[in-house]
Amino acid sequence: MPDLETVWREEWGRLLALLLAQTRRLDLAEDALADAFEAAARRWPIDGPPESPAAWLVTVARRRIVDRQRAEAIAARKMPLIAVEEQQRESTVSDDGHDLLRLVLLAAHPALAPEAGAALTLRLVLGVATADIARLFLVSEPTMAARLTRARKKVVAAGVPFAIPEPEVLASRLDTVALVAYLAFTAGYAPGSGPDVVRIDLAGEAIRLVELVRTNDVAAERNPALVGLHALMVLQHSRRFARTSADGSLVLLDDQDRRLWRFDEIDRALHLMTPLIGRSSTLSAVAQSFLLQAMIAAVHATAPTAADTDWVRIAALYAELEALTGSPVVRLNRAVAVAQAQGPAVGLGILDGLDDELGGSHRLPAVRAELLARAGRSEEALTAYSLAIERCDNAPERAALLKRVQAFGSCHVDPGSGPIPVDVASATQFPGS
Repeated sequence: MPDLETVWREEWGRLLALLLAQTRRLDLAEDALADAFEAAARRWPIDGPPESPAAWLVTVARRRIVDRQRAEAIAARKMPLIAVEEQQRESTVSDDGHDLLRLVLLAAHPALAPEAGAALTLRLVLGVATADIARLFLVSEPTMAARLTRARKKVVAAGVPFAIPEPEVLASRLDTVALVAYLAFTAGYAPGSGPDVVRIDLAGEAIRLVELVRTNDVAAERNPALVGLHALMVLQHSRRFARTSADGSLVLLDDQDRRLWRFDEIDRALHLMTPLIGRSSTLSAVAQSFLLQAMIAAVHATAPTAADTDWVRIAALYAELEALTGSPVVRLNRAVAVAQAQGPAVGLGILDGLDDELGGSHRLPAVRAELLARAGRSEEALTAYSLAIERCDNAPERAALLKRVQAFGSCHVDPGSGPIPVDVASATQFPGS
């Protein structure tokens, strides 16, 4: 019998989708399910866990819903909804297999900003507590609570339907779901300010979201954007135990202990993405973007050693990705790859013109400093390092930059292989972590 925490992780999204399908009231369904879990936390240690935890939780939640509907009906001087109670009491814990997808589509609706959609998806679909979401997104709990409340109100105000759109619309909506999941994932690997280099838990939740969606709906399972994203995330996440040292310091790709990589996950990701390769002309731009990033990550993941990395191949893939997205962050990563393949002078040339688009980021001067150092332009390199350190507000990355300055004579280019942020204007990714 699973413990309550496991039931929460595995069943929250499915049960909420089921209750929402019956009530069409997001606030009502969410509050009732939270009450049911709270009741379980009190009752199960005393009475023992029920034979069917999901059925127990749904029954309690439905009672809460009926109580709330009755109170609202009385307040509105309407008849209590006894008939609704009886109907719901006799229902079973089952759905048509699409309720979870409906919930995901609702939380990741294009009417919401991507950041709001990502937070609401974590709360509604995965049941992540508001305090934990706040910690993951580096804001206070009241701020995140307010953000989630606004997102819920916007969903209601926009009249976002709890429904699966027609097939011709569904593909684009699933692409949006993929973008929202990727935003949550990159928040795990590009944490911004603070002491964390990576937040494995957030990245893991984003992967679990994609797995949940893909296993609950045939269209989602086959959606190229979700498949490509799934492969990309698993490849990036397979290096999670090698990304930091025992003291929490950043470990760059060249220096990672590859014995810590999860090669079973790498194999799974390669198996996922293989059917998509060679189908670019039939894929959406979002799907192409994720596939290209997955192919880049795969080159890194399959190189026996850092020295064996096929930088010519990676540079070519980044060029294709830049042509597709026009992203300045992709161009920054391409400069690193080209520098590895053709030398620092060529890489520096690719950085020209990026200052306006990445002017506030520490990553542009950090990469420029590395390439200048390799090119023997020491004074210019030190100036660029100083600018990068001044702009960097992530403690481990700042420490790594200071360490590079101290060991200036042995500087090397940090190979780019990190996930590319969705919103490149507001969140840049340090290449190579």
